[in-house]
Amino acid sequence: MTKVLFFGATADAVGERSVEMPELAGSTAEEAIARLRNAYPLLANQKINISINQEYAPTDAIVNDGDEIAIFTAVSGG
Repeated sequence: MTKVLFFGATADAVGERSVEMPELAGSTAEEAIARLRNAYPLLANQKINISINQEYAPTDAIVNDGDEIAIFTAVSGG
C-alpha cells in the first residue's frame, strides 16, 4: 500500500491530508503525479514537488509498495 501525504495547497485541493493509493506502486514519480492529477483535478494547476520516503524524488524514481509519498507545492521565499 502506498500512502500519499498532502501538504499546504495540495491538501486544500484534495480535501484530505492523506490517502492510500495502492495503484501507484511500480510507477515512476512522474507517473504518480499524473495519476494523482487525474484523481484530483484541482492539482492540475499547481507546481507539484514529490518526495518518496522523506527524500526529494527525481521524476524517474520508482514508487514501491509500502513507500510513503509526500506531495507539496514549490516553496519560494524572499
